[in-house]
Amino acid sequence: MMSEQRYKLHWITAIIETLKTLKEAILPLVVLIFANGFKGGGTGLWYVDYLSFIIFGVLIISLFVSGIIKWKRFEYWFEDDELRIESGLFVKKKRYIPFDRIQSLDYTEGIFHRPFGLVKVKVETAGSSNAKQAEGELTAITKEAAKRVETEMAEAKKRQRGMPAEEGEMVTSIEEMPIEEELNFRKMFSMTSKDLLVLATTSGGVGVILSGVAIFLSQFGELLPFEWMFEEISAFIKFGVLIVAVAVFLGLLGVWILSVGMTLLSHYNFTVEMNKEDIVITRGLLEKKKVTVPLKRIQSVVVVENPVRKLFGYATVSIHSAGGGIGQSSKINLFPIVKRNRVMTYLEDVFPDLYLEEPANRVTAKGRPFYYRIDFLWMLPVIGALTYFFFPYGLFSLAIIPVIIALGIWQHRSAAYDITGNQLTFRFRGISLQTAYMKKKRIQSMEMKQSYFHRRKGVATVIANIKSGMGVFHASVHHMDVKDAERIFNWYEKGGSTIDE
Repeated sequence: MMSEQRYKLHWITAIIETLKTLKEAILPLVVLIFANGFKGGGTGLWYVDYLSFIIFGVLIISLFVSGIIKWKRFEYWFEDDELRIESGLFVKKKRYIPFDRIQSLDYTEGIFHRPFGLVKVKVETAGSSNAKQAEGELTAITKEAAKRVETEMAEAKKRQRGMPAEEGEMVTSIEEMPIEEELNFRKMFSMTSKDLLVLATTSGGVGVILSGVAIFLSQFGELLPFEWMFEEISAFIKFGVLIVAVAVFLGLLGVWILSVGMTLLSHYNFTVEMNKEDIVITRGLLEKKKVTVPLKRIQSVVVVENPVRKLFGYATVSIHSAGGGIGQSSKINLFPIVKRNRVMTYLEDVFPDLYLEEPANRVTAKGRPFYYRIDFLWMLPVIGALTYFFFPYGLFSLAIIPVIIALGIWQHRSAAYDITGNQLTFRFRGISLQTAYMKKKRIQSMEMKQSYFHRRKGVATVIANIKSGMGVFHASVHHMDVKDAERIFNWYEKGGSTIDE
């Protein structure tokens, strides 16, 4: 197919590209401002006194001009069943992406897109080599233009399925289906307001925020007045333990409220739709995101039961997908939070070929001591040091011992596996209980590990490696009977595995 028409991006692209570059350059800009300020030392030469301000202004103008150039010099078109992109001023870049290699078109509606009815389209292919960068990106186009890309891709793939067996003769056994029907999606799942609130209040966003603060402090450590901060904190501690405890509590409460707000914004109106080929996940309030996951690329389904959420009767369902179709993520939360008694109903609808019963083969009793023995040995020196240096209060560290043993017994009781036809099911626990459903053809490799002590007791650890984004997901059952481990290996060795089957 040949197309003479070439398309441009919306003018808002210039502003978005400017802000994107400014975001990447924020660190040197902050260093410039904090290190030198906007004024000099009163030399009498205005261009010296305001040197930092001038450099800052010139840099902002340069970034804006660069954004305009990127917008003006970017164009895309459809030709020979390919999406073709050309960009660049002094160095012209051309990228030809065959439609049959495109795994997903992911959409984002940011705060600059929504007032103009625009979307950002990320083109992901199976061979994407960079998890942080899409194969192609249309920064800002209309929704009609995005629909045109979808239609062109569907038509191209339809032509590929109907390639001639001989020159001039088309294969007639291919089922004819209108493009509109191929693009028609049905809603499978949506989160209610109550679900969203439970997800937000039980999310792990606090750790993300605190780690972000730590990274910020490490980047600007030389500029921060740590001596002054230490003196102020020391003076504040003198007010008493109660005041300090209240201040710490209020600080953590503020961070928790912030994390709740972030989760609410990012998962607002979470919806899952699907057709015969793809699952589409839509979410977000300020920035609306739409991610497409090809069904044929899904490698495993994992049900995660967090102890806190389980108290409220909820679980999480995630999927692992091969290739670059997911961008940075190695896993996708298909159902970030869902009622536990509804999990199987939803999964049967989305994955009718999965066997979803609880795994029946549990780990035998002889493997139980291995679940807590190593952790116990690692903690003995720590307990000894705390007891010696902080006696008698250090004796409270002895309470760690029953906690470690109880956790190990809990993990042992949770571990199980099952083999049903061409499917392997593993159940295992760190803190959260995970049940992984894996087809044989999706398992990339299997490992069996045995230490000297394992061999003495006749136990082994089995690990199933699943392709996940640009990495690997490891599903494992630890310290099972070696006969069970060999049974799993014998089952796996009867056939190989591929990604694209």
